Order: sequence, then C-alpha cells, then structure tokens
Amino acid sequence: MNSLLIGIIAVFFLFLGYRFYGKLAEKLWSVDPSRKTPAVEFTDNVDYMPAKHWTILFGHHFASIAGAGPIIGPVVAVIAWGWVPAILWIILGSIFMGGVHDFSALMASLRYRGGSIGEVAQTVLSKRAKILFCGFLWLALVLVVAVFCAVTAKTLVNEPRIVLPTFGLIFVAILVGKMLYDWKVNQVTATVVGVGLLVLLFVLGYYFPITLNIKNPLNMWICVLLIYSYIASIAPVNLILQPRDYLSTFILFFGLVFGYAGLILSHPRMHAPAFVSIPGKEGPLWPMMFVSIACGAISGFHSLIASGTTSKQIASEKDARRIAYGSMIVEGVLACLALLAVSAGLYWAADPDKEGIIYPELMKGGDWIGTFAKGFGELVKPIFGSTFGALIATISLNAFVMTTLDTATRINRYITEELLGEGLGLKVFKNRYFSTAVIVISVSYLVFGNWQVIWPIFGASNQLVAALTLLVATVYLFSVKKPVKYTLYPGIFVLLTTVAALIYQIVNFFGRGNVMLGVVGIVLLILAAFMVLEAIRVVGKMKLVARS
Repeated sequence: MNSLLIGIIAVFFLFLGYRFYGKLAEKLWSVDPSRKTPAVEFTDNVDYMPAKHWTILFGHHFASIAGAGPIIGPVVAVIAWGWVPAILWIILGSIFMGGVHDFSALMASLRYRGGSIGEVAQTVLSKRAKILFCGFLWLALVLVVAVFCAVTAKTLVNEPRIVLPTFGLIFVAILVGKMLYDWKVNQVTATVVGVGLLVLLFVLGYYFPITLNIKNPLNMWICVLLIYSYIASIAPVNLILQPRDYLSTFILFFGLVFGYAGLILSHPRMHAPAFVSIPGKEGPLWPMMFVSIACGAISGFHSLIASGTTSKQIASEKDARRIAYGSMIVEGVLACLALLAVSAGLYWAADPDKEGIIYPELMKGGDWIGTFAKGFGELVKPIFGSTFGALIATISLNAFVMTTLDTATRINRYITEELLGEGLGLKVFKNRYFSTAVIVISVSYLVFGNWQVIWPIFGASNQLVAALTLLVATVYLFSVKKPVKYTLYPGIFVLLTTVAALIYQIVNFFGRGNVMLGVVGIVLLILAAFMVLEAIRVVGKMKLVARS
C-alpha cells in the first residue's frame, strides 16, 4: 500500500478531530476568555507568568510533551503488532482520549489556581488521594528525568555533531527571552534572530563535532545535564524554559514538514506487514500495544505538563484548546510520521542490496532512536540525502528529550512543594533551591545506578497516571453538573487497559524471578484501586447531597 495515501488519510482525520471534537471539549469545560487565568492573577515572574503570545506557550507545551515517546512507541509497536493496529490507535487515541485528557488536565488546573493534577485531586477527592497520587507522580518523574538524562548523554557521546546545537540553543533561548520580555522586541524579529542562530549552530555542529577525550564521557555529560536541569528548573520561565521550548518547536516542525515533503516525493510502499502474528513478541495486542505507543495516543505525563507549567503561563482560556488539544493532535501527526518512516522508509526482509536499512535487523540491538533516524533519512533522501536526513532526525529528537528533561524537573519541584511543603507542612521544601536539589540528588542516585531495572514498568505506570487524571476530571465535571461521558469512558478504557497490562507484566516479572518489579506492579494496582474507590465514595456523597 502507498505510504503517502496512508499519511494523507491519517493527517486528515487528525485535523477533523481537532476541528470538531476539540470544539466539543471546549464547550464541555465552559471556556471563558473573560475569566482571569492563574498566570494573570498570581503573576510572580518566576513560575506564574503570562506568555507573550499563545504560539510561544504552544512551543513550550508541545516541546515538553513530545520528547521521545511519540517516536519510540510507534517504532516498537509496528515491529511487534504491525502498522495497521498501531496507526488506528494513534488516530483514535489522539482524538478521543489523548486530546481530551490533555485539555481536561489543563482546564482542571486553571480552575484550581494552576495547581498540579495531584493538587486538584485533593480538592476533588481527598487529601489522602493527593498524598498517594503525588507520591507516585514524584517517583515517576524522578525516573523520567533519570532516563532522559541517560538517553541524552548517550546521544551526545554517540553523535558529537549535535553537541553544539544542543547546548548553543540554551544561550540563544536566553537571548530570545531577553528580546521578548526585557527589550520588548517584536516577536517576529526575535523569532527570526533565534531561528537564524539555530541554523548557524547546526552548520557549526556539523563541521565542528565535539568529543570529550576523557575516560568516561558519558558520566561527564550526565553531570552537565543534571547541572543544567537544576538551573533551568529554578530560573524564571521566560529566561530559559519558555523561549528554548519555543525555538525547539521550529526544529520539530522543520523535521515534520520535510518528513512529509519527503513522503510526497518518495511515496514508498509500506514494507512492514500490516499485521504481525498476534500475540506479538511484546505480548498480546491488547493491552500491550496500547501501553507501548503511550505518548503517540495518550500519556499521563502530558497531564503533568498541562497542570504543571502550562497552566501557570497561559494568558487566556481561549488559547487552551489550541495549546493542549492541538499539541496532542500534532503529536499524533508526529507519531504517524515515525510509523511511516520505519514501515515504508525501511525494509522488512533481509536483502544484500538494502544492507543497513532492514527494520528487524536495526531493532535487534534495541536502537530505537537509530532505527527511526535511518527510516527518516530514507524518506527525506530526495531532499537532503539519507546521511544528513538521519542527522536531522537525531537533532530533532535530542532537542525534545532535553525539553522534557528540564520541564520534568521543574514539575517535580512543584509536586515536592505541594506534597512536602504544603501538604505535610515541611517548610524547607517550599524553598525552590532546596526542593530542586533533593530531586537532582535523587535522580543522580538513579541515573548513575541501574535505572534500567525499573524502566520496563514505566509504560504502564504512565498510562495509569492518564487513567487517574481522567478519573479526577470526571469527578470534577460531575460536581459542576457537566456531562461526564467524554472523560469517563476514555478513563475506564485506559484504566482497564493499564490494569490488564500491569497484571500481564506482574506475572512475567515473577516468572522471571524479578520480584522487585512484581511488587512495584502490585503497588500500582493498589493505588489504582484506592483512587477508584475514593472517586466512587465522593460521587456517592455528592448524589446524597443532591437528593437532600
């Protein structure tokens, strides 16, 4: 089947989803442009600060949620289950679940002073729910930062040509932030300067690769990234975080535009099979494929971005749909491109003439990023050539992993302040310098240790966050007498899927003698059961009050 036709159909349906279902979600949450947002009402010029323009905040939000997830998920899913079920889930999940989830998390946070989804859980459910939920979120985010730190450091070691663009972007972002907020430079002018410097960094990086000639360069890059994460997460959002993510979005859109342009020019047929034997090598299609694709369709991590940093920067509720729901739809477009890159850009069967671009061979070593880069390079070969095209893919991916790295650190600081500083009354944790230091030290312990041991269960735990976020949103909507089916049904599906995936994984963990992961899985199931029971209890009380 022609890959271009598949790409056109996918993008068309995703656009329709944004145009119509996104509008429905907007009505569900009674979006009111006249209502003051937390960014406007509680401006502190550190965390709460209205973005200069909605496109700048869109850049931050999209860059933060994208990361490696919407690329790695489809790359793994296609080889395990085939491209047809994967692309169907990406399209349907993005429209009916992921978009609604992200938008609901943002709107719920806006209704509660820009608090995290854990803080909203306390108001909507109970303090016990908040403590358990936030505790789980804290541990999950420490793992996210540790994993992304390790992945970024490895990429810097393996591809020295991206070092200059990766770190040079930080200083360009500071310059653009100063131009926008302090020097009051026109946004278009500031953007042109920033993007121009970014292009220059790419050229310099290509011709002047930086390699650390020391005994253990990986650990050195990890230390550098941890220091950067600390500084970026305590600095005012308009200094580094917001402008850096805004500029990073241009990198991804560059990759998206030329990726689909390459698809138009080359339009290869799909080489990967439509269906792979079910159950696939990663487990049964349901629930494991739905958990594996994660960010490409729905991700609990997105709710932490929406209710963590985005809700503290949005200047008007009228921008919520295009920032939250719109970013999820664009992420679906990205996931489809990743799927097409490996399904059509690479080959399935071994062939001496296609050496180096055989999909199953590339995946044997678990090199997901390298596999995507190779496939993307083949798609854009008519424009850039396969080698330079693969480099563009690597730079794009690395830029987004970096944005997730610093945003996750900042969000975990908020959760630490809410959980330990406000919730448990430990005043020292209200200090952003101290709370961030605790997070970075915890990440250091994990990233220099064996973080890979607990990574296999992260996919399911991430989806559990999504299910619980939809649960919290449903209880809130019920409390204000709004229809709940748009969040309840997706929440039930994701919850059942996650529970089934956890049970499947727990059985395998104990079967392989991995007791620790098995116990972690059981703890997650208990958390899910508690949150559901708490929601049922609260809704029951609301019904009694309504009757009386």
